[in-house]
Amino acid sequence: MDDNYTKLATILTGFSTSLQSGEKVLIDAYDIPESMVIALVRAARERGAIPYVNFNHARVSRELIGAADGAQYEIQCEWELARMKKMDAYIAVRGSDNIFELSDVDPKRMGAVMRAMKPVQDHRVNNTKWVILRWPTSAMAQQAMLSSEQFESFFFKVCTQDYSRMSEGMQELETLMRKTDRVELKGPDCDLRFSIKDIGAVACGGRHNIPDGEVFSSPVKDSVEGSITFNAPTVYQGTSFDKIHLRFNQGKIVHAEGSNTQRLNEILNSDSGARYIGEFAIAFNPHILEPMRDILFDEKISGSFHFTPGQAYEDADNGNRSQVHWDMVHIQRPEYGGGDILFDGEVIRSNGLFIKDTLKKLNPEYLLG
Repeated sequence: MDDNYTKLATILTGFSTSLQSGEKVLIDAYDIPESMVIALVRAARERGAIPYVNFNHARVSRELIGAADGAQYEIQCEWELARMKKMDAYIAVRGSDNIFELSDVDPKRMGAVMRAMKPVQDHRVNNTKWVILRWPTSAMAQQAMLSSEQFESFFFKVCTQDYSRMSEGMQELETLMRKTDRVELKGPDCDLRFSIKDIGAVACGGRHNIPDGEVFSSPVKDSVEGSITFNAPTVYQGTSFDKIHLRFNQGKIVHAEGSNTQRLNEILNSDSGARYIGEFAIAFNPHILEPMRDILFDEKISGSFHFTPGQAYEDADNGNRSQVHWDMVHIQRPEYGGGDILFDGEVIRSNGLFIKDTLKKLNPEYLLG
């Protein structure tokens, strides 16, 4: 078995989910090698935990969703929720040979399935120790414009890095965000203002996502004003989008356009919460520099932030509820046009680098050792 598999499995069952003796963990495998699933099973058992395995296949899922009615997935939700309620932890490893596998699925059916299955996701997020990561595939290598060997090397370097090195700086940023009222995001094609007062903040350094490296909060629901054009591409519900432009008034997205304006607005009209922001996060993973249309990587890009239409997390909650949770990424490093983040009038990060002394340990120079 590849040593990288064993090392990654050890991180996921140890650092990320901290499995304890007797705890039950669901290993959710999406089109990944059996050897990686076996590595996770063995790593869980080494910690005294009890592993359960669920296999998923993208083409089978597409076939099921393509002609499904709501009742079918309401029944599936019942038994999946019953299973999730028995679990103490959840590890999902998601591969994809084709990130556009669901691109021809009727959006209305997709929306109905997401609504039906939302209770499972809500219980998993709020009641288990969970971590999610992508699996390196040829499709991902193509997205990253790297050879398969280059991308695999990059993947395991990022996913097995020393995430504990982020801890001190993250805690400082989390503390600062908890004390902050007014946030301003400035730069080319970016002029946003909002409050995060009394919302709270959460530091993420490998506990829920691999790769990781962010601290998130959420805006007071009706406080967002201004506009932004996101300079990183994004894929959501099997559709690719570029140059998404959003304009806000009293927290609500009142204008949205981009490379696929019709589909963009269909998603934002999914429910009453989809046009409000559920998350604001500042990212700083020093290994991830360029977007590759995979959100678990792109939302951690060094010198970026993401702004998320839809559902808020309960541990930094502004009350917004939606079936949508769409992380949209804006990069502020100089080669992407630069930009500043201000907290209560003070610049804390400029052109992708933290300038406040207490936060400088989140800059690449320190994180890369």
